[in-house]
Amino acid sequence: MDTKSVISAGAVALLTLPVLAQTKMKPEETEVWEPEPRVVTTYPDKAPSDAIVLFDGSSLDQWVSRKDGSSPAEWEVADGAFTVARGKGDIQTKQEFTDYQLHLEWRTPTKIEGEGQGRGNSGVFMQGLYEVQVLDSYNNRTYSNGQAASIYKQRIPLVNATKPPGEWQTYDIVWTAPRFNADGILISKARITVIHNGVLVQNNVELDGATEYIGNPKYKAHGPGPIILQDHGNPVSFRNIWIRPL
Repeated sequence: MDTKSVISAGAVALLTLPVLAQTKMKPEETEVWEPEPRVVTTYPDKAPSDAIVLFDGSSLDQWVSRKDGSSPAEWEVADGAFTVARGKGDIQTKQEFTDYQLHLEWRTPTKIEGEGQGRGNSGVFMQGLYEVQVLDSYNNRTYSNGQAASIYKQRIPLVNATKPPGEWQTYDIVWTAPRFNADGILISKARITVIHNGVLVQNNVELDGATEYIGNPKYKAHGPGPIILQDHGNPVSFRNIWIRPL
């Protein structure tokens, strides 16, 4: 046998060894039984069994005014939903959160008033700092990083999945908070996934910092924070809000 044949035969033998070793394994050797995932019950029209219900259709008991963080939320509750009360200011959850899955439904007014950012404008702030824009973006052009489902002034949604004014819309959001070390130095950026009306519009995108209206986003060390809903002066309504801390 020449030298090339010896080398070739050796190479085949080496490649075959892992395959032979694998065929000698039993199926149960790669089965993992612990830990066993806990059971969560899901429903077609209400929160999963392990969720914290932030609005059940009857009261704003889980919310307070952002002005002082303790006064009752003064937005209007009726017919299983609540609506921005112009001039009453933003509202926020009593509880603070870090990583989570958030579900909420929102509706802009049937009567169209204004245009661009002045039409059906509100916002949902993760940890009180990072805004997912709420806006009537149905046949309503504005700057792309300020339309519905944008991460305001940072990330443009992949598509515009907005329904017509007056129809209920859904946001399903998965939020991973930024991390800071003991000295307040950023060690990992925030990440967010947004599904708008069943359509993926933000795919685990990384953020450059907290939302800024003027100037570039930037990070400042912080811990858990509330969910904030914005009073932008438009009568936007919300319902069926729940959260699952992760």
